[in-house]
Amino acid sequence: MKRNNAAGYCACLVIMLLTLFSCATQEDAERRLQPPKPARSVRMDDIEKYAGEDPARAIHLIGMYSGTYGETGILNENNQEDGSRLTKLRSSAIDKLRENQRTAIQEKRWDAAASLSRSLAALGVNVEKTGREPEIMLQAAKDYLTAGKELEAFLAAVHSHGLSPLSAADALFFLEQAVKARQRRTAHFFLAVLDKAQGTVEVPAPLRTFAEGRDLTSEMIKGVATVVVDRGIKVERGRGMADRVLGSAFFVDAGGLLITNYHVIASEVDPTYKGYSRLYIRMGDSTSARIPAKVVGWDKTTDLAVIKAEITPDYVFSVVDRIVPNIGDTVLAIGSPGGLEKTVTSGIVSALGRRFLQIGDVIQIDAAVNHGNSGGPVIDTSGRLVGIVFAGVEQFEGLNFAVPAERLAAALPAMLRGGKAARPWLGLSLAQSREGAEIIYVAPLTPAAEQAVTEGVFITSLNGERITAPQGALIATLQDRLFSDEPGELVALETSDGKKHIIRTAERPATPLAEAAKTDSQERLATPLFGLVLLPAGGSSWTPQYLVKRVVRGSVADEAGLSPQDPVRIHGLRLQEKEGYALLDIDVKKRSSGYMEAQMRLPALLDSPDTL
Repeated sequence: MKRNNAAGYCACLVIMLLTLFSCATQEDAERRLQPPKPARSVRMDDIEKYAGEDPARAIHLIGMYSGTYGETGILNENNQEDGSRLTKLRSSAIDKLRENQRTAIQEKRWDAAASLSRSLAALGVNVEKTGREPEIMLQAAKDYLTAGKELEAFLAAVHSHGLSPLSAADALFFLEQAVKARQRRTAHFFLAVLDKAQGTVEVPAPLRTFAEGRDLTSEMIKGVATVVVDRGIKVERGRGMADRVLGSAFFVDAGGLLITNYHVIASEVDPTYKGYSRLYIRMGDSTSARIPAKVVGWDKTTDLAVIKAEITPDYVFSVVDRIVPNIGDTVLAIGSPGGLEKTVTSGIVSALGRRFLQIGDVIQIDAAVNHGNSGGPVIDTSGRLVGIVFAGVEQFEGLNFAVPAERLAAALPAMLRGGKAARPWLGLSLAQSREGAEIIYVAPLTPAAEQAVTEGVFITSLNGERITAPQGALIATLQDRLFSDEPGELVALETSDGKKHIIRTAERPATPLAEAAKTDSQERLATPLFGLVLLPAGGSSWTPQYLVKRVVRGSVADEAGLSPQDPVRIHGLRLQEKEGYALLDIDVKKRSSGYMEAQMRLPALLDSPDTL
């Protein structure tokens, strides 16, 4: 009898322990899927400090404070004094933003003035008296011309026109300057603006004739150079041989500025490269003299770079057209394949909207390009710049692509300021569906995480504007709206849960998801990297089990055949940051295969194009 009682007691104890262990493992699985909370504390004293030193940061902290202490912050009947203080600090920060903008205009720091104008507009503040962005950029364009910076001037004038149409007088002024600079396509742009402007302004016949003419391809070839990056000697199988990188570039300024690809000149600016590297251009064949060149600025996210050589070019390409070609249009690629300088190949635009870069999309072309073509111009039959060749997409060997010219125009101002071009970063991974752009992941320790932006909701507006785009182009369009902004600006983000966040952007990391992996769990990273949204389903504390809640369409998990309700165990996430990819090892019981258990390894690129 005593033995039976003892056995029963032991059985009950085992059941209790198993129950407790099961609850613990369930809680552990749920914890792994929870987004990390921001470690930064928010205090009123911090907000007061930044209101005078960094007002945009103060506005951001006020948003964090509200998220921490409720929808209305601390404005409640128990703490009216602190609530009043918070309201005054917000007003003080806005006043400081206005003051900083006025100072920037007086000191002719046009980029800073325009940036502050955008931040104030995101707050819904009227900037008519302090300075609107179109007027600021127009004045900047005229100031650049006075300083002899033609490229910066034309880019600023086009940017101003994009925000608010130029007057007839201003359009005529820039038309005259473009003709003087012998930039036909730039002159054509301002002539078109002038013809559409209100009021009658007579255009002198010589100006119209020049603007309506067309440059011959034989002339444009003169503006293309071969890029040579000498990296010394490399040793293979015990033998030394010359280590050279060949590419192409084209002039965009009479002062010797050229455009090429970042990957062509990467060894010149990459801090991880420790070897020898010297940059040259060559205007003729391999017997021509090498002209030393230097890197002015670069943007790895778009694979673009600006270099400069002390030479006066025979031809300068216009970058203001911002032409978006049609599928099937005939295009010409000019470059130096294999070092064979000034080679012209013909083809068509095969497709638009290919997503291979971190930001924006690219054009697929079938014009023959080879090693050495990278960085060369792609033009249409009217002589307009359409894109910049880039090659080397490993998974699509034999296919050719080009960065759109409109992307170059947007990227140039930051690169011309020198050094690495900094781009803004919210900390979001997105997925597009018929409903819109869904936030599927918020990276920890990012501006969006600090503002408690919710996962699983849709972006309804950005800076007060509802963003629309064709199927598959919405994420790229959202990226375009932020691309030219400065890190540190304020952005108004509205989501489908009815929340409006005022977020101060940060500088975009070189590889955003690699940075996120340093602070987040592998279970959460399965969503932005592999398109696998998980739910906890017990298991052990060492290998928690999950159910697939959702598979993002077109993702790695979708291509691997995973589907909702598939049981999954994660055995490990391995990052190969240097090589640029991640590997996820899982056990899965696919419903589509009769729940037969299988081991899978899912690969994904770290350079996701769907981040904001």
